Amino acid sequence: MNQEGVESESAIVNQLKRLLLAIEVSGRAILPGTNDQLLQSIVDAAARIFGATAASLALVEKDGQSLVFRVATTVPGVESVVGMRVPIDRGIVGYVAMTGQPIAISNVREDARFNQDFARSTGYMPQSILAMPLISNDRVIGVMEVLDKINAPTFGLMDMELLAIFAQQAAIAIDQSQHFDQLGRAVLLGLQTLASQEPGQYGHLLGALQDSQGYSEQDQEILELADLFYDIRMLGEAERRMLLQVTSAFRDYCRSRPGQFGFGRI
Repeated sequence: MNQEGVESESAIVNQLKRLLLAIEVSGRAILPGTNDQLLQSIVDAAARIFGATAASLALVEKDGQSLVFRVATTVPGVESVVGMRVPIDRGIVGYVAMTGQPIAISNVREDARFNQDFARSTGYMPQSILAMPLISNDRVIGVMEVLDKINAPTFGLMDMELLAIFAQQAAIAIDQSQHFDQLGRAVLLGLQTLASQEPGQYGHLLGALQDSQGYSEQDQEILELADLFYDIRMLGEAERRMLLQVTSAFRDYCRSRPGQFGFGRI
């Protein structure tokens, strides 16, 4: 085999390795964890897989009018973007969120969509960007960006195809994580009320939930937690009061440290 053939085969092998790593990492991301930890693992994996200097992830706000950068790799300048908000009609990230289309730019300074003022405010001015929408249930929930390919002047078509696979799995993981967070908040806010109800009423409610269809394995964990609370309160009045005190203390602890357990503000 000539030198050109060897190099071509090596390139294909490397691409396959990257593809397998993308599937492996994105699959692992679906496992339950706190939402912030999940998001951080996604951007760290993206930077590693695509050989990028940095990566970031922004989620669309509930009002649909802006995006907030939730996580970024720990690169000076890039990490300062965390917490910043961008109008959905501004910059590369806004363009991708509005159109739902990926974009690869080899020289951002020559692209009119690039928000140079925003980049300067972070202290990091990228050269090339590959941005991919995160889509769940036909809705753009965020945008992932990888910045400045280390061993090449720009990102190519293969990078875009692989990032699309990665982003698809990441969007599923994020959506599931947010759903689980909502269930967690519902439990923390609702168990006190449930624990104060008559035993027969609570038992009937729990039974109806367990018999219902359409809940996921993550939902099942919530039901198991509710079942545990029910068993404790059935031990007696003293146990019920202790249950309320412990639940209240944990709720207050979570409020004082929003995001530590993936619940956000409750």
